[in-house]
Amino acid sequence: MKKILFLVVIGFLLQSCARVGSPVGGSKDTLAPKFLSSNIDTTRINVPRDIKELRLDFDEYVTLKDINKNLNISPPINNIKRIIPSNIANKFVLIQWTDTLQANTTYNFNFGNAISDNNENNILRYFNFAFSTGPKLDDLYISGDVRDALSVKKAGENKFVVGLYPVKDTIDYKKKPYYITKVDDDGYFELSYLAPGKYRIIAFDDDNGNSIYDPGKEKVGFQKDPVVVEQSVSGLNLKLYPSKKPLKYLEMKDAPGGVVMTFQGQPNTVKVVPQNEKLTDYKVTHTPKSDSVRIWFDAVKSNIGQTAPENLKFGYNADSKKDTLYNASLFYRYNAKTAMDVNSANGGSLLPPLEDFKISSEYYIDRISPEKWTFRIAGDTLNTVPFTAKISDTNPYQILVKADFTAGKKYQLIVPKETVSSFYARNYQSKRFDFEADKVENYGSVTFKLQNAPSASYWIQLVDSSDKVLYQKYTKGSEVKFNILRPGEYIVRILVDNNENRYWDEADFQNGIFAEDAYIYYKPVIVRPLWDSNEDWDLKDTRVLDPSKLSAPKNNTAAPERDPKNLDLNNNDNLRNGNSALTPVR
Repeated sequence: MKKILFLVVIGFLLQSCARVGSPVGGSKDTLAPKFLSSNIDTTRINVPRDIKELRLDFDEYVTLKDINKNLNISPPINNIKRIIPSNIANKFVLIQWTDTLQANTTYNFNFGNAISDNNENNILRYFNFAFSTGPKLDDLYISGDVRDALSVKKAGENKFVVGLYPVKDTIDYKKKPYYITKVDDDGYFELSYLAPGKYRIIAFDDDNGNSIYDPGKEKVGFQKDPVVVEQSVSGLNLKLYPSKKPLKYLEMKDAPGGVVMTFQGQPNTVKVVPQNEKLTDYKVTHTPKSDSVRIWFDAVKSNIGQTAPENLKFGYNADSKKDTLYNASLFYRYNAKTAMDVNSANGGSLLPPLEDFKISSEYYIDRISPEKWTFRIAGDTLNTVPFTAKISDTNPYQILVKADFTAGKKYQLIVPKETVSSFYARNYQSKRFDFEADKVENYGSVTFKLQNAPSASYWIQLVDSSDKVLYQKYTKGSEVKFNILRPGEYIVRILVDNNENRYWDEADFQNGIFAEDAYIYYKPVIVRPLWDSNEDWDLKDTRVLDPSKLSAPKNNTAAPERDPKNLDLNNNDNLRNGNSALTPVR
């Protein structure tokens, strides 16, 4: 019995010793870890340049969360050798490096929200530790706010950072900024422990967490003029805009009806010349500012890729003033399953009032034979309904069918095979489309009266809280009305076509070119059935839409599709094709 009792006691003691943290019971710990001391002198000045580590001691066991993303060291220390703790909690944080520090320089270790206690995960928010290799600790700062110019982010969603580059003859923007800090959930930032000088300021959405701005992939905000730091600066406001993608060839791949060549960026012109003897009959389609080029051909007739993959070679030239052709190639295999087909593009079986019925294809539509189609009221096999059909002027992948639709009536449209043609193909099977003309009382409308409206043309867009564009118009003037809107909650924004090129131009940080103007309405707009609302919007109003007031996006607010792709602000194909009519986009 004594032996058993002895083993129980020993087991309990071993278990207690192995546990890191506070005993069970008592009030819950709600306090963040408290910093106690460091291996660096309390004055934090005249620190030797050959020091190779920073140790920070705390009053309890701590862990580090996403330290590589949260920790920012200004100016950068590149060769970080080790960071402790990694997996096991400790009462200290240790950072070791191999670099020799710069002379007379203040270093700031900004931990963001990385440090938390091991028991209750209480975060030591925005903890900084600074020291200087010189006789003084630089103490200037820049503070302000950052927000997305086109999107409404909810708290905790942003990955924004703000950085400073010292102004000099050449600045390497492919390296981390000299000073860098994260933007908090409310959009506030503070760059601390700055030395006097002139700096170029940049804010960007550091999506990949590498603390380096990636043009074309991350949103950016900046000022053209340097920020002069002779004393602390506060109240600096920066807006983030989509950034211009550097033009670069990406790849070629199979596509229905031929192949597609894709680019990073949006070339104005692309010249493509096949370099295979077999491929003599072909068509090339490309819309200016589009990132893709389609090459169409009849693979069967040209005997290309019929029995095995065949190496197709092309020469191309994108936006270059020289006549040089660059080489591109792919191994092409004909796929009979990608034969030309047609489908409904209205996004459902209900056709909104005043809306055309739309048919789309993955093939460029060259000709149609609507005289061979049959259009009737469902169940009526004796009579047909008059209609017209044409290829869309702005989207050659879509057909618009117009008729005097009667609300509540169900319709059938039969499109026989081989009545819709592309360059080298026809729709291979007949299709029947069944739909119902919806009632106007199921929809609402809204009119916007703009003060300080843009003098140039602009896109006014209705989007949901996930940034999906549901309706848009390309227009001009101080009053815009949207008729026949699905009930729901919308965010409203305006993109100004300042240079009237029917393309919304993004920001170009390297060349100091701002994005074209953009605005977000400071409140969500609610559309109700049979409700005609009016909204007065002063574009000089600086109020900001509160994300907490937004509802989650609902599928029933999605509008029918007019363009073949979703609207992407880094790919302006849909914006470029905007017109003065109501343009729903899915």
